[in-house]
Amino acid sequence: MPDASPTKWHRAHTSWFFDTFLLQPHLPGYAPLDPTYGYLFNSYYEALGTRHPRPQRGLVTRPTVSEVATYRGYVDDAMARLFEVADDRQWETIAPLIDLGIAHEEQHDELLLMDILNLFSHNALRPAFAGYRPASAHEASDLDWIGFDGGIVEVGHDGTGFAFDCEGPRHQTLIRPFRLASRLVTNGEWKAFMADGGYARTDLWLSDGWATVNERGWHAPLYWEEIDGVWNAMTLSGLHPVEDAAPVCHVSHYEADAFATWAGKRLPTEQEWETAAATVTPKGNTLGSNLFRPAPAQGAGLQQMFGDVWEWTQSPYVSYPGFKAAAGAVGEYNGKFMSNQVVMRGGCCATPDNHVRATYRNFFYPDTRWMFAGLRLAEDA
Repeated sequence: MPDASPTKWHRAHTSWFFDTFLLQPHLPGYAPLDPTYGYLFNSYYEALGTRHPRPQRGLVTRPTVSEVATYRGYVDDAMARLFEVADDRQWETIAPLIDLGIAHEEQHDELLLMDILNLFSHNALRPAFAGYRPASAHEASDLDWIGFDGGIVEVGHDGTGFAFDCEGPRHQTLIRPFRLASRLVTNGEWKAFMADGGYARTDLWLSDGWATVNERGWHAPLYWEEIDGVWNAMTLSGLHPVEDAAPVCHVSHYEADAFATWAGKRLPTEQEWETAAATVTPKGNTLGSNLFRPAPAQGAGLQQMFGDVWEWTQSPYVSYPGFKAAAGAVGEYNGKFMSNQVVMRGGCCATPDNHVRATYRNFFYPDTRWMFAGLRLAEDA
């Protein structure tokens, strides 16, 4: 699949990040292990030169898995030397880059699991990355509507602790009173949408979404397949019957918007979502739970704001007022993607535990489905 990469590429690319942005400029006497790795493992940094085409990463049979592990050890050892020799002046420069490199690696922890799932979904043997473990709940909490007053609110990162550049600067914005669903949309609710002709009704879809549905033949979420009248879904634990109480997953923004229209609601804006998320603790069903799939909501109040699935908003991915990309190649990290993509919030079941926060802005093209993506409904108050 053109968007996916082999696991060894993820390992090599995250090593290359430290190699390129920290070791080569800042460690005296450092020499790259192999100069060709700069071509093979650069992802999208135009300022750093040409690179291997992304859709063809699966064809890179060399270096081997073992050689990539050697490369990682080489970079780790060199980073340890940099820690020892850097003086106070250097630390002012390298500390933010180290933070960025660690957060970048956490992103790839999630990406490589998404890519493994996509790869395994194309294998007739339906292999599993991890053993299947039942969720702790088998029924979803009742859906309630949580009200918020709106008004002039502050959103965006305040500069305390790490954040990606696109999360700031913090600024004021006006939101109208709104209500947010207490939990995510479930598989059972999605089945009702499908049974009511959700994928065949033109009145529910954005124009581009309707064109995509027909072009690609969508009739259910990605990884769903009907076997003897029963819907099953491919997961990181193999193929299993769809859990009606669990959040629906692997749907595009177009599908999420169509469902919201069908339900007589809408998707939240990212400002509404962040305002609500700031009222709860940033914890949930993330990577550390080792469940590797979304789980049914439990409890009362605002639930599942963090973990389970990334939540589509209706907001385009654009810069905040006052945003400026960093100078040099590292400035390409987020800023150059601020066009034609849609913001997602909250993290998912494959997101590292300490990688979620209320201000985090993820973003994908509206037709993308291979990530752990779902939705929560909103309405005007």
